[in-house]
Formats: sequence, structure tokens, C-alpha cells
Amino acid sequence: MCGRAGLPQAVRGIRNFPTSTAEVEEIMALTDRPAPVAAEEDRAADEASPRAARPRVVHHISRHMEEPPEPARERVNRRWNEILQETRVAQTGVQILFGFLLSVAFTPGFRDLGTIDRTIYVVTVVLGAAATGSLIAPVSIHRFLSGQRMKDEVVETAHRLMMCGMVLLALTIGATLLLILRVVLPGVLAEVLVAGVMLYFGVCWYVLPLRLRRRSARSETV
Repeated sequence: MCGRAGLPQAVRGIRNFPTSTAEVEEIMALTDRPAPVAAEEDRAADEASPRAARPRVVHHISRHMEEPPEPARERVNRRWNEILQETRVAQTGVQILFGFLLSVAFTPGFRDLGTIDRTIYVVTVVLGAAATGSLIAPVSIHRFLSGQRMKDEVVETAHRLMMCGMVLLALTIGATLLLILRVVLPGVLAEVLVAGVMLYFGVCWYVLPLRLRRRSARSETV
């Protein structure tokens, strides 16, 4: 019984066995391939097939897909934390500068300043005070409006005050530099140096960020 049951399987195996010389040579060529060569040929065949190119297309599309939108609450909290960090940096510089300006009026050499230098000093002190008020205002606004569910308005107002404070801080630095250089350097060299420094401030503080913002907007539209 066992012999008769195994007979059909043996017959099928004999039927499937390669009989022609071409089939035998093809099987021997496949089995005699070195492992690196076989792997390289299989990889080339996979890359040539349309199915292998599909993951690259999917990766290219997914790379250009937009990120999921940020929730409104998280966006407001993130913007507020960023404003706080920026305010700390700006406040440190304006407070040191404003303290220096206040101490200048009590030095012995202040009485020897001319009318133009005194006017520059007064303008510089006013600009420094205005910059200090603008950069500290977000903290006061947040303290008064804390718990009133007005964080969107607080963040937007703080952003505008920060921009105004940065402009006033740049003008304060320029006026302070002009006041000092007019005492040290003769002629119009002081005005030329101050103009160069202010131009550099404008490029670093305003032109460069706007250029990067425009480049980012162009890359998103492509």
C-alpha cells in the first residue's frame, strides 16, 4: 500500500525533472553563481522592476508633504515662551546700557560737553528709557492679564512691543556710540563709523531675517 501511494508522487517528480540540456545548463549556472554576484544581480533586477522604484517615489512624496498643523493652544504657548527668552536677552543689554547712560551725567567731564553733545546725550537717554519700557512691558501685561484667558492678545501685543523695543534699542546703541566717538575722534569720522555700525545692525537684525523668511516661503510653495 505504501509503495502504491508513493508511486504517483515519484511519477510527478520524474515528470518535473528537467530533461533538456538547456534546462540542465541553466540550473547549473544558477547554482554555481558566487554569493556576492548573485546578490548583486538580484539587487539590480529588483531596482529595475517598477515595484522597487515605488518606495523611492513614496519617500519623495512624503518628504514634501506638509507637517501636521500645530494646535492653537500649543502654538500660543510656544510663541509666549520664545518671547520670554528673547525678552531676557534684550533686557540684559538695554539695562546695562541704560545704567551706563545714567551714570554719565554725574561724571566730572559731563560739564565740558558742548550743546550738540548734550543734545545727543538727552536723546540717547530718552531712547534708552523708551527701549527699556517696551522690552519690560510684556512682563507687566502678562502679570495684569494672567488668568483672563487672553493669551492670544497678550502674545500679539508682546510681539509688537518686542519689535518696537528692538528698534529703540538699536537707536540707543547708535546714539551712545555717536556720543562716545565724538569725544574720542575728530571730524566726521565718528559719524561715518556710526553710520557703518547702524547699517550692519540693520542687515543683521532686519534684512537677514526677512530674507530667510522669504526664502522659506518660496521653498514651501515649490
